[in-house]
Amino acid sequence: MRGTSLEGSLETNPARLHLTEPKGETHGTLLLTHGAGGGVGAVDLAAIAKRLPEAGWQVALVEMPWRVAGKKVAPMPPKLDAAWREIVAAVRDRLAERVVFGGRSAGARVACRLAAELGADGVLALSFPLVPPGKGPDKSRIGELVLPVEAGLPVHVVQGARDPFGTPDDVREALRAALGDKAADVRVDEAKGTHSFTGGGAVAELVAAHLKIAFP
Repeated sequence: MRGTSLEGSLETNPARLHLTEPKGETHGTLLLTHGAGGGVGAVDLAAIAKRLPEAGWQVALVEMPWRVAGKKVAPMPPKLDAAWREIVAAVRDRLAERVVFGGRSAGARVACRLAAELGADGVLALSFPLVPPGKGPDKSRIGELVLPVEAGLPVHVVQGARDPFGTPDDVREALRAALGDKAADVRVDEAKGTHSFTGGGAVAELVAAHLKIAFP
């Protein structure tokens, strides 16, 4: 997968942008990034980049600077957030007017933390890592997931049925505890697999269905 090098950087290393243009009328852009243990070739991200342009969505996949630099371990959240701010500023004029932030796992966390601050129109959280395996509820990241909801943004979560970081029901329960009745505003879909989905096609179809409703 070839991309365009960006000068939105972390530790002076560039990020890389992979753009897939929409077919027909443009409805918006999905600006997505990867998790802490993989890249933009993940099955769900690749399937979304193939399927969503057919529905009129530009898909922009971002390889974060640490990944482009060949590092195996992602930096801590403050550095990821600093890089995302720079990247969004660098690519904004290449994107549609309406932009949904998102990504998988750690990428979903970044999107949730910064969506309202950076003017996103919605959030797509793939495999949101609710609670690290073996940790207790005091380590829950639900506070990050509710940030865009509290800002009034549409949020879509796609979670593996057997995700050790939290099943779809775990995410729904945590949302209800944090948001009460407002949790019903968040769409939480189940896909086959664990933290890595069994296949990307079904995930892409869930995303397409949600976007059709949330952004008619």
